[in-house]
Amino acid sequence: MSFKTLPALDFVSQDEMLTPLGRLDKYAASENVFNRQMVARSLLDTLREVCDDERDCIAVLERISRLADDSEPTVRAELMEQVPHIALFCQENRPSIPYAFSKFLLPIVVRYLADQNNQVRKTSQAALLALLEQELIERFDVETKVCPVLIELTAPDSNDDVKTEAVAIMCKMAPMVGKDITERLILPRFCEMCCDCRMFHVRKVCAANFGDICSVVGQQATEEMLLPRFFQLCSDNVWGVRKACAECFMAVSCATCQEIRRTKLSALFINLISDPSRWVRQAAFQSLGPFISTFANPSSSGQYFKEESKSSEEMSVENKNRTRDQEAPEDVQVRPEDTPSDLSVSNSSVILETTLEDHAAEASGKPLGEISVPLDSSLLCTLSSESHQEAASNENDKKPGNYKSMLRPEVGTSSQDSALLDQELYNSFHFWRTPLPEIDLDIELEQNSGGKPSPEGPEEASEGPVPSSPNITMATRKELEEMIENLEPHIDDPDVKAQVEVLSAALRASSLDVHEETINIEKRSDLQDELGINELPNCKINQEDSVPLISDAVENMDSTLHYIHSDSDLSNNSSFSPDEERRTKVQDVVPQALLDQYLSMTDPSRAQTVDTEIAKHCAYSLPGVALTLGRQNWHCLRETYETLASDMQWKVRRTLAFSIHELAVILGDQLTAADLVPIFNGFLKDLDEVRIGVLKHLHDFLKLLHIDKRREYLYQLQEFLVTDNSRNWRFRAELAEQLILLLELYSPRDVYDYLRPIALNLCADKVSSVRWISYKLVSEMVKKLHAATPPTFGVDLINELVENFGRCPKWSGRQAFVFVCQTVIEDDCLPMDQFAVHLMPHLLTLANDRVPNVRVLLAKTLRQTLLEKDYFLASASCHQEAVEQTIMALQMDRDSDVKYFASIHPASTKISEDAMSTASSTY
Repeated sequence: MSFKTLPALDFVSQDEMLTPLGRLDKYAASENVFNRQMVARSLLDTLREVCDDERDCIAVLERISRLADDSEPTVRAELMEQVPHIALFCQENRPSIPYAFSKFLLPIVVRYLADQNNQVRKTSQAALLALLEQELIERFDVETKVCPVLIELTAPDSNDDVKTEAVAIMCKMAPMVGKDITERLILPRFCEMCCDCRMFHVRKVCAANFGDICSVVGQQATEEMLLPRFFQLCSDNVWGVRKACAECFMAVSCATCQEIRRTKLSALFINLISDPSRWVRQAAFQSLGPFISTFANPSSSGQYFKEESKSSEEMSVENKNRTRDQEAPEDVQVRPEDTPSDLSVSNSSVILETTLEDHAAEASGKPLGEISVPLDSSLLCTLSSESHQEAASNENDKKPGNYKSMLRPEVGTSSQDSALLDQELYNSFHFWRTPLPEIDLDIELEQNSGGKPSPEGPEEASEGPVPSSPNITMATRKELEEMIENLEPHIDDPDVKAQVEVLSAALRASSLDVHEETINIEKRSDLQDELGINELPNCKINQEDSVPLISDAVENMDSTLHYIHSDSDLSNNSSFSPDEERRTKVQDVVPQALLDQYLSMTDPSRAQTVDTEIAKHCAYSLPGVALTLGRQNWHCLRETYETLASDMQWKVRRTLAFSIHELAVILGDQLTAADLVPIFNGFLKDLDEVRIGVLKHLHDFLKLLHIDKRREYLYQLQEFLVTDNSRNWRFRAELAEQLILLLELYSPRDVYDYLRPIALNLCADKVSSVRWISYKLVSEMVKKLHAATPPTFGVDLINELVENFGRCPKWSGRQAFVFVCQTVIEDDCLPMDQFAVHLMPHLLTLANDRVPNVRVLLAKTLRQTLLEKDYFLASASCHQEAVEQTIMALQMDRDSDVKYFASIHPASTKISEDAMSTASSTY
């Protein structure tokens, strides 16, 4: 045995006799690969040993250069892993070994970027990025040693794998080297790589990092050099490249101006959303919300809010002033909150006539009807038609944000023939779908009308037949109603929905008196240019006629027809029904096509054709979209939000629950009370996975509500104590955290009546982590109630603590009482004189407790916390004497731990450490 161990001992002793450089040389020349790996691994330790001698340091670095030529890839990879650490050492000891990194280490890193072994290349790439991130490479070295090598590696004749990796390194290092180097050295080659026709891998890497490059070089270079390449990549024949473009679209958009974003990038993004590849569509929809958020205008996203108490006259004046201030020559957007809530259209007349259109005209987007509107002035408003009675009954329920108006300059009101062209809002059915089979409604309606001539006289009647009349028989209306009723169960189908729209329009037309008048073609063309929409139904202003908007026969009929309404007296216009206003999703902040695609993310068919979690992505980005549109356009998102809030997937509802408080800040108190509170109430009764979302931000949401609305939730706080799984103790811990914040929102009486029982319940929780937070809650509650006038609630709470915990038959309850007292002392929740009167006598009686854990915690509290207060240090009183006597009694305790903590003065006084210590643990 001795003969076997002796050579090993001699071997160790020989190594100890060698110098650090000698050991390095010995093992670096070894034929054993593991010895050479060990040398590479111990280089940093060797440098530390010889750091005092500059020549030895240089010698070690020279040996590193020789070791870098090792033929074994594992040795080279091991060496490269140590380079960042060695470089940092050289930086810290720069006076001793100046320029060591630049001369000895950086050439190795750059050379390994083209190494034949994949592991060595990967290691060198990671080392280079780490060195750049820690700013260990001089700027001059980056320009002269790093960038030229990377440009050479991306040359057309370079190895495919090396080229792809070099492009990735160039993209990743761009944010680290800055705008100047990136524009001069990296950007030209990057643009070339974007057009690499031979390797799609290179194009894919360029597309994936396109956003980072754009953010570095800035707006001008992005628009002049990068955008043309981006357009090419977005139409690449490889779906992986297009998918990468969709994923970085937001970053590219942020680097462009608003005009390009709106005119070019929006159309490009629509192409990606309708891409043939499902994976591209999936990535595009995930990026849709972030892309929409880039249209946000800080000055408009935080629109100020009109109070409901303002009179309609004041609002009308403000509307006029705002219109004048904006100096809009043609179309001026009127914020929805500026529109009075008592709109009435009883004084206006809208006459709709359904005319025959052949297939060609229908396919070309010609208007389906002609509208005659006898009004005083021309105020264009998007209006969704529904029953007049429903609109009237909902007048008082209207909230700001439900109306969208387009204000135009007044036209002369003296001429009866003053014409204003109407326009249908964009309708995906009219724009995209092939025409439905033509329904010859006019002949049927004319037969039922008895061929009565038009009231306008023979001139008007000669222009064409009168296709409908208010005298149409109830049987025809009933048939239309039955057809609509039969189709409604299948309304989710876009084709069926379009048929319902047409039938509803026909039913509405059957109850309206229709007049045809000549159309002013020039005004139609002007209006088309102004509004930027291709389809313009015929609209005529008539000053004399005054006919009912909707006949009694169809007052209760719900229709999805959109038409244009004009009236100068907003205060007399009828309020629009909520269902129709949700369908009026017109705004001017974001391109409408983008918003339409975003709203379609809740369509069940999207989950089947795009992504099963597309609704979750929609919910995740909804606050950002809402902030971008502004609260004045909340009506565009309301229906989508309600759909998401009732989604079958709990992950979707959970996402909304975690962000509802942020959305409340965006919308303001009025819209929050109207639209978010009902959804918030629903989340409170949802699964625990959803409830935790609203619970974590309960204070943030409730503080935004009116005091009366806020008090309603006092009755529901108790429900948070009940969870689907009783082991979900983190839920109760979060409740305790939130209750601490909620104390400031409620009056002392509310705190005592509603929050106190919950707090005391949590103090007796089975899980210690919940109890520790609850002790803080109770102490803050004592502080608030005692500071109230009169402090009777505080005294009552203290008495209840003494009764329920100080005299609890269970030792854990008595221990909880000591913890509460300790927290009250540490946080100064009570003046010390009040503490000495109300709590200290009951605290000192626990010195005779039969459970050592209670006495140990009492000794800690008295010695480490109570005696630290000036009240007990500066004044000699009966209270101080009682504390000292109790401590002396504890020092004589039969338990060694009690003696220890009563006799010494440990440094730690933190309640959490006390709670977690073995001696004071409940378990």
